[in-house]
Amino acid sequence: MPNIKSAKKRVKVIAVKTARNKANRSALKTEIKKANAAIASGENAAEAVRLATKKIDQAVAKGLLHKNTAARKKSALAKKVNA
Repeated sequence: MPNIKSAKKRVKVIAVKTARNKANRSALKTEIKKANAAIASGENAAEAVRLATKKIDQAVAKGLLHKNTAARKKSALAKKVNA
């Protein structure tokens, strides 16, 4: 545990940011799973993929994902829905 005041604050701030990132990452994974389930069942697949793509783009904007990772995920979803 840090003794310096500024270091104590950094620990608190990092804890808040970590929690926020974890929640956003979890929401992203959920949306991707929903899209994959929709593709498998065949109902509202295009809409689900659109929402998942939006969520992936938002994750890139927030710095949760690298842009190439996002492109790969979006491409995989598009490939599945078009197959």
